[in-house]
Amino acid sequence: MRFAIQVNASPYQSNTGHSAYQFIKAAVAQGHEVFRVFFYHEGIYHAFKYTTPPDDELNLTLCWSELAKQHNIDLVVCISAAQRRGLLCSDEAQRQGKQDDDLATEFRIGGLGQWIEALIEADRVIIFG
Repeated sequence: MRFAIQVNASPYQSNTGHSAYQFIKAAVAQGHEVFRVFFYHEGIYHAFKYTTPPDDELNLTLCWSELAKQHNIDLVVCISAAQRRGLLCSDEAQRQGKQDDDLATEFRIGGLGQWIEALIEADRVIIFG
């Protein structure tokens, strides 16, 4: 089965992002493919490179990056939602005259077109949050 996942909630707002992460790990372990995770609305906060949770908490941003690298999962962050919340990739930071990009490893900026493509290509779509 081929899955596309959307994450709409912040990693610290609720356990929604962690639930999505655990679902994807379980699906991949059972031989399913998760080819794209689309971070939308408050979900874009999963992609901040400088997120530094306390030592006794899970660093979900790092977990997403490692999961994507291990299983070739496309982590797409909605550009509109990201810009509204101050998350910029290097190209956009330069265009906006900002000093640094904030996008964590393995994440990329994209638009709703990538999400529509995922909806078309997936056998199942699951939205968390």
